[in-house]
Amino acid sequence: MINKQNLVNELYCLEKPKVDLTNNLNLAEAFKKNSSYLKEIFSTANSPKYIYWDKFKHKTLPSELTAEEMWLLIRAYRDVTSIETPIRSTEGDHFKWVRLSYVDEKLHELDMLAGGGLFPRSKIPVGNKELYISRGVIEEAIASSQLEGAHTTRAAAKKLILENSKPKNKSEQMILNNYQAMIFLEEEFKTRSLSREMLFELHSILTDKTLDISEQKRFRRNDDEIVVQGMIGAQMYTTHIPPNESFLNTEIDNLIEYANNDLKGSFVHPIIKAIFIHFWVGYLHPFTDGNGRLARALFYWYLLKKDYWTFAYIPISTVIKRSPIQYAMAYIYTEQDNNDLTYFLDYHLNKITQAMTDFNQYIEKQLDQNQKVEKLLSDEVPLNDRQKQLVFYFISEQNASTTTTSHSTVNNISRQTAMKDLKTLEVLDLVNPSREGKYVRYYATDKLKDLGLA
Repeated sequence: MINKQNLVNELYCLEKPKVDLTNNLNLAEAFKKNSSYLKEIFSTANSPKYIYWDKFKHKTLPSELTAEEMWLLIRAYRDVTSIETPIRSTEGDHFKWVRLSYVDEKLHELDMLAGGGLFPRSKIPVGNKELYISRGVIEEAIASSQLEGAHTTRAAAKKLILENSKPKNKSEQMILNNYQAMIFLEEEFKTRSLSREMLFELHSILTDKTLDISEQKRFRRNDDEIVVQGMIGAQMYTTHIPPNESFLNTEIDNLIEYANNDLKGSFVHPIIKAIFIHFWVGYLHPFTDGNGRLARALFYWYLLKKDYWTFAYIPISTVIKRSPIQYAMAYIYTEQDNNDLTYFLDYHLNKITQAMTDFNQYIEKQLDQNQKVEKLLSDEVPLNDRQKQLVFYFISEQNASTTTTSHSTVNNISRQTAMKDLKTLEVLDLVNPSREGKYVRYYATDKLKDLGLA
């Protein structure tokens, strides 16, 4: 949420441990005295989640040190083992990250999925690729917009996209814009290098008819007085004050160079780099509005550019939307705890993993639904998977209907193919066409309704 500074709420600040090193063991002595416990102490702070002091202070560990002293050891160890990034804070310090023990294994797993492992044992026909890309794009467009305040139900938003309807309000326009942006990423932007012009173009698509044109195709200025606000618990706080325009204009070029140049410096895994780009855009907040949607879109852009095509299936924002405060806190922990990007990285790797799990569950559900339809209609009625899914939809949803446009959009197929699918179902007496205004809408026949589910 973004507001002018004259509407600013209290800045949210992390709780800090109250300890004075001058009156306690120095760090070197503490390391020596507690060496047998250090591994357990560090492991507790880093796994299964990378936690900050506010969570660590509640842990019980076998040590003569206080929780505050243990935290100082953890923070010192993290600093010593961290890897610097080119992302700079407004104070001039670089953001850095710690390579956690699980990261290499997780990245290998995601690399295998990117190589085609998302469809194990040929359970899903290769021809269904477009269906799953379309589903992923639609779900990402809806969830990413809802994260930014679009107040529209998922069902209404999906109907808007599938039927190519005209948006009735700003929320619907946001969702349609996000959908168009995701399509552009998949079809055009993924082959282009990042530039200021591309940022302006992508941002203009994301904010079409939702932002004054005077605030498009330019970066945020100091006199825009933009701050980021959000709910933490039951209170509204300012969660981020973006850098001034001079810093922004310098660092946006560094971000562009980082996104385009994979040869400079040591190798960074593409998934990690995409997450860093996501954070960097959010930190710089280059525009007056739409920065969250832009950051998530560029995350996808970079991975698609690097041939991680399976990410087109995975709507990560649907998982983030379940824990929006955690998403905000990943930014806050990173910015306020010594520029430690590991919080943001850890959060996103876990969300990517969850999104992959959700996708596999979705596939299993679809297979089960197709089998039920096959059992229902018997092998005498040969239907393709698109038609099976449509039949299942008709017999499991009250007042279900579809049009040629929506069937074409959801499956990412031509109108001609969509019409052929529906005509076949009509010939089999499974659907009935009904003209409603400019649309021909299809409904389940009494025959299909009477069949029911086994």
